[in-house]
Amino acid sequence: MTFSVRPVRALRPVRALAAVLLAGALLAGCSTFSEEGREQYERGQGGQPSADATGEATESAKPEPPYDVRPLLEPEKDYLGVAADGAPAKMKTIEDFAEKAGKKPNLIEFYSAWGDQYEQKLVQNSWDYGAVSFIAWEPFETSLKDIAAGKEDAYIREYARSVKELNLPVAISWAHEMNGFWYPWGTKKATAAQFTSAYKHIHDIFDDEGATQVIWVWSPNVTHPMPKVKLEPYWPGDEYVDWVGVVGYYADTGPSTYQALYGPTMSQIRTFTKKPFIIAETAAQAGERKPADIKDLFQGTAKREDVIGFVWFNFDKETDWRINSGPLSQKTFREQAENPSFGFDVTKP
Repeated sequence: MTFSVRPVRALRPVRALAAVLLAGALLAGCSTFSEEGREQYERGQGGQPSADATGEATESAKPEPPYDVRPLLEPEKDYLGVAADGAPAKMKTIEDFAEKAGKKPNLIEFYSAWGDQYEQKLVQNSWDYGAVSFIAWEPFETSLKDIAAGKEDAYIREYARSVKELNLPVAISWAHEMNGFWYPWGTKKATAAQFTSAYKHIHDIFDDEGATQVIWVWSPNVTHPMPKVKLEPYWPGDEYVDWVGVVGYYADTGPSTYQALYGPTMSQIRTFTKKPFIIAETAAQAGERKPADIKDLFQGTAKREDVIGFVWFNFDKETDWRINSGPLSQKTFREQAENPSFGFDVTKP
């Protein structure tokens, strides 16, 4: 099978949502082991080591055990994440972000379309830099119904095997913002039952292939743009999710505090799971309020023990979301990032 790798900008129609937001609409905006998967993990995956002439296993022939992501799931410190143009294929924008922020990010998000191969080089680039890759896997070229029915199994298995082969931790957020209307897998074209069936089917195939290096992220949009869409029907179950990745942006026309932006969504989610939150996508609209929004994001995250960090969308698109859209914004971000609670060595969590 031949896969095409699409540029990041071609994969972000959700930013059309941000355009709606800026026009005035009020929009902001693991590995979980099943019992079978845990048994596979404990067995080490990869078969038995070869034996020498004496019948004893040779040290060099022992298979490398699967990377244990469990220490990364609820770290003592918070993740400082970023999504940046061209990264991690090229790390220049990450290095530029780190210089301006005064701290290296340890979570790097990028976007992958359904049908693209698992991009081992990009995941390796992030890891070599000192960060875990966070992939937003977007099923544009298929339907949730077909995924759940097994019509995409060959592709899913190939993807899972590639994850296992590289053997590095990776966070995967599949079909994010499923409770919104702006994606083809959202509320206009798919049901909650189709979403959960497809999500669980993908997860089960990864378990079956022994790809336990994945941190599974379930990522709804904040609820205030579509308050009638309840989240619990979209929940696949605690055994299928490691992080709850809430997506929500600070915009001039939207909520202006952490509690107003994220609180209602988190409160609703807390009625059916205690899994840790991560702000899977966020940024603040350029303008006078941006420095205050940045401070609010850092301090709101630091105050909640059940929120383990955030990913900043550092792009100049519908608005300049970058931390350096203005000198005071950059200064504020840098000051807040000095908090020792943010950032840690992911290789030694």
